[in-house]
Amino acid sequence: MHMFIQALVLGIVEGMTEFLPISSTGHLILVNHFINFEGDFDFAEMFDIVIQLGAILSVIVYFWHRLYPLTPHITKDEQKAVWSLWSKAIVGVLPALVIGAALEHKIKEYLFNSTVVSAALVIGGIILIIIERRKKEASITSVASLTYKTAIAIGFIQCLAMIPGTSRSAATIIGAMLLGASRATAVEYSFFLAIPTMIAASGYSLLKHGTSLTCTQWQVLAVGFIVSFFVAWAVIAFLMNYIRKHDFKLFGYYRIVLGVIIIAFMYIHGISVH
Repeated sequence: MHMFIQALVLGIVEGMTEFLPISSTGHLILVNHFINFEGDFDFAEMFDIVIQLGAILSVIVYFWHRLYPLTPHITKDEQKAVWSLWSKAIVGVLPALVIGAALEHKIKEYLFNSTVVSAALVIGGIILIIIERRKKEASITSVASLTYKTAIAIGFIQCLAMIPGTSRSAATIIGAMLLGASRATAVEYSFFLAIPTMIAASGYSLLKHGTSLTCTQWQVLAVGFIVSFFVAWAVIAFLMNYIRKHDFKLFGYYRIVLGVIIIAFMYIHGISVH
């Protein structure tokens, strides 16, 4: 039962943080550190990835009318726009697939620790605040007007999220805004880009470890997956409404404060970087 409660907590954390620019991976690493998630390392690692897929599924459900090209009564132009959106998302994920496959083991060996997470939170927060303080008119006001060149450029910037604590959503949102996208466009493309990114990561992890899971582990995965899905669905609705009236500076300040608290906690309690 204890393991199911841990899965519930981690599912809530994942759902709340996946689409906010505050690093879901960073939060999961930190929460795992304190609740000491049961099970071997491979299962804990796969659990973190698979519950991210639950959050990604909420994007597909929430934006179904934008993502399904065979919707009845859809015009040819609208259908073409849907296929274009999917192709831009796939183009955007290619850099992460290549670079991630090449550096996976090095990243896990050297970067998955609380020191890197806290530093990335602070640095990312500062960058987010600086970006939001710029007074620059957006030249890209919809995902439809996003070029393939810009999409792949955002994909390369997304690779920074391989550093735990950076945040995939923060990297893509900041990257898109730096390249001229409006805040709303940057957020939407971040949502869409997450779909192939996390499906690829989760699929790889399941193929690698799925056949060795016990019945209990599958049940624990299901709890985390379902909780993450519903919490993320609520967060997407909140964020889409939030960006109509607010910028992201609040999240930047949150990242900085959290990063400083983690560093101070580690120093006071003499916690190692691993």
